[in-house]
Amino acid sequence: MEYFLLLAGFCCMFLGILGSLLPALPGPPISWIGLLLLYLCPGMEKNYWVLGITFVIAIVIAVLDYVIPAKGTKRFGGSKYGIWGTNIGLIVGIFAPIPFGFIIGPFVGALIGELLYDRKDSTRATKAAIGSFFGFLAGTFIKFVVSIAYLGLFISIVISNRNIWF
Repeated sequence: MEYFLLLAGFCCMFLGILGSLLPALPGPPISWIGLLLLYLCPGMEKNYWVLGITFVIAIVIAVLDYVIPAKGTKRFGGSKYGIWGTNIGLIVGIFAPIPFGFIIGPFVGALIGELLYDRKDSTRATKAAIGSFFGFLAGTFIKFVVSIAYLGLFISIVISNRNIWF
């Protein structure tokens, strides 16, 4: 049973890293499930502090993944229309059957939102859309770093408790 949980935990770790790069999957929460599976292995001493802190971090990062592109839009001069466009574009982009829809969606959504707000100022609309794109890249980078950190923590815990498996 412990080998199955260990293997499932490793799979969650790598799926979490993949999910940090693909917005359709919530990377850090999936990586956190890998940590949870590791601690569910028979013989593993439970560390609720590690599980609790990493859980809170995973949830905060999952929420920030939707907030950061909108903040990028606002930082680059976007209005509430652009922020709403960014969020709607992200959701549509995830489900759109086009390549890289999750990258194109927030950009196009912010652009359309800003053009709805002020059709005459296309320069500001483009600048806000670029801010949305930078926000998306920043969010993806943060998710990737957290997922890699969870993998490092996972490997560290496995090595320090290797007597359970080996």
